[in-house]
Amino acid sequence: MEKEEKILLCGREFTQKELEEIKETIKLFTNLSRRELALTICEHLNWFTPAGKYKYKSAINLLEKLQELGEVNLPEKRKVKKHKRRKVKITPRTDARPEIKGTVSDFEPIELELVKNKRQRDLWNEYIERYHILGYKVPFGAHQRYFIISRSRGEKELLGCLLFSAAAWALEERDKWIGWEESDRSKYLNGIVNNTRFLIFPWVKVKNLASKALSLAAKRIRADWKERYNYEPVLMETFVDEEKYQGTCYRAANWIYLGKTKGRGRQDRYTEYLSTPKLIFVYPLVKEFRSYLRGERSDWELH
Repeated sequence: MEKEEKILLCGREFTQKELEEIKETIKLFTNLSRRELALTICEHLNWFTPAGKYKYKSAINLLEKLQELGEVNLPEKRKVKKHKRRKVKITPRTDARPEIKGTVSDFEPIELELVKNKRQRDLWNEYIERYHILGYKVPFGAHQRYFIISRSRGEKELLGCLLFSAAAWALEERDKWIGWEESDRSKYLNGIVNNTRFLIFPWVKVKNLASKALSLAAKRIRADWKERYNYEPVLMETFVDEEKYQGTCYRAANWIYLGKTKGRGRQDRYTEYLSTPKLIFVYPLVKEFRSYLRGERSDWELH
């Protein structure tokens, strides 16, 4: 029996029959908004994220791609009132503390604490806004915040913050190192997480704390992602501004240096947004990470 040909669009392979059904849905339901059409298509195709939610953004991208190709005519976009992002309020609770100085062994046990509730999240956001050089921005896509803590004095003591979120879209050095074609990247990009924020508080002068925190993250992030998003990433990445840092803590934690970015924004698919070139570091979370990211393993599913 001849295998049915599939077409890769927006990170998913579609049969010709599925695409025809999508076109028919758009023709039939002329009163639906783009959002309603996208949700309807997700329902018909059983198109869900690993966490069980509709892949709404992917469906919207699919609809717009089909329109771009001249396959469908979508309803006009409805005007949505933009809400101004609420500024992170700085309060005395994040004021600088007396200097904390020593080595990691002086402050064991060092742990990473998941940020789970609104109170913790607001505090984390405030520390990042106040002390991180890039400030606070809403995380892109799937993400997980952590506090770096010490319990050496009997009570929890905050030492810093970590954030992992969605991987960069266009990253030539990384993609060549993995052995990716563009179609692979579209399907398996979610298997990579990006360390987009890393902050040791300015008053914390604990030798090797940064590399210790990265080591702890490598040991637990797959399980934390599995619990929250129902899949396990296999590779971590990060970018370091070489004008300000050398990536010493990443090197000390055995991250692999791949080269430099091309000076484009992390989600820039069309080379439109310029930024300063950054050093690229990666850290494999499993030995067979390339097999997973190239779709050679049947026991791992992202979509």
